[in-house]
Amino acid sequence: MTHTATAALTRWRLKRPSIIPGFGLTLGFSLAYLSLIILIPIAGLFWRTAALGWGGFFAVLLDQRTLRALYVSFGTAFFAALVNVVFGVITAWVLTRYRFPGRRLIDAMVDLPFALPTAVAGIALASLYAPQGWVGSFFMPFRIAFTPYGIVIALVFIGLPFVVRTVQPVMEELDREVEEAAATLGASRLQTIFKVILPGLTPSILTGFALAFARGVGEYGSVIFIAGNIPYVSEIAPLLIVIRLEEFNYAGATAIATIMLLISFAMLFVINLIQGWNRRRYGNG
Repeated sequence: MTHTATAALTRWRLKRPSIIPGFGLTLGFSLAYLSLIILIPIAGLFWRTAALGWGGFFAVLLDQRTLRALYVSFGTAFFAALVNVVFGVITAWVLTRYRFPGRRLIDAMVDLPFALPTAVAGIALASLYAPQGWVGSFFMPFRIAFTPYGIVIALVFIGLPFVVRTVQPVMEELDREVEEAAATLGASRLQTIFKVILPGLTPSILTGFALAFARGVGEYGSVIFIAGNIPYVSEIAPLLIVIRLEEFNYAGATAIATIMLLISFAMLFVINLIQGWNRRRYGNG
């Protein structure tokens, strides 16, 4: 074999042709898309915030109105995501494990918040849970609408499909023979759920929680109608950003947006670490 043929064979072994062609083109398109749509806007956000300097940035961060708005946004989003995890898993279980009349209709209704405009959802929820609304009138003198409780209800409404649609496919693939084996070995139903079923669902549950939480933190349209938007009480951070923009305080608006981005990234990073730890522990990743 000649030297040229040997070199060609070596190159072929080092870089074998892919079964699916077009890797270079698709990788380039992906990087260009990520840069134009995600990385460049985020870099611009940090660049505009840097104009404030550290002193100006911390002045915005430590402002009591900003801190309260961040607390309302992240607190209500976190609590709503927890509620969605509980009811989302139950809903996915019912849709996966049982056959009953109207099941397809309920399955389709889960996706309704995806299709419904957020402003329409906010107006509908505010009308229902207002003191004179069909639901709100039953809870008087305890008020739901125009308080942080109303924000939680709005975020539960828009976040439930994220948990259901994330958990449902994984639940459908669970091997029921493992559950039957646990039952034959003497495990109770609760033991089967917590020691056999939930460990396999934990990564998808955490993913659904992260998606619902991230959507809740940035939600605007469905919240402002039911929140009341009272400073220091029920004002959310996205609304405060809009207020700063209307005041032509662009640096202050970008600073609040940067703070939200950093907190969200930190929380999602922790959730991903927990997911990785769970996969290594149970060997399902």
